[in-house]
Amino acid sequence: MRHAKTSYVCLPCRGSYKQPYLGAQDRLCPRCAKPMIHVGSAFAAPRRRDRAGWRVLSVLLHAGVRFHKSCCGGPGYRPRTLHEVRERMVYARTTGEPFVQALVRHELP
Repeated sequence: MRHAKTSYVCLPCRGSYKQPYLGAQDRLCPRCAKPMIHVGSAFAAPRRRDRAGWRVLSVLLHAGVRFHKSCCGGPGYRPRTLHEVRERMVYARTTGEPFVQALVRHELP
């Protein structure tokens, strides 16, 4: 039986790779040999030349947001633009809501 593949990301190279998940084992980037981040199986990478998209992705990953499938088939809402990230940062600061929860909130009140 084959193992399902999941996505790993190298932020410095702006590269995404699908590989079998083998537990908490560190994966190294084939380009720069730095450790990659496990992002989940429901991840869709931005284009390599889309700097703003990779910046948003970097904020999400450093905050602890990942792209794992849920029972309904997808990871849920994730911001795609820097404007959406900034809105959620301001909301988190003013309300005291944890930054991770504010990032994955679909709509702001």
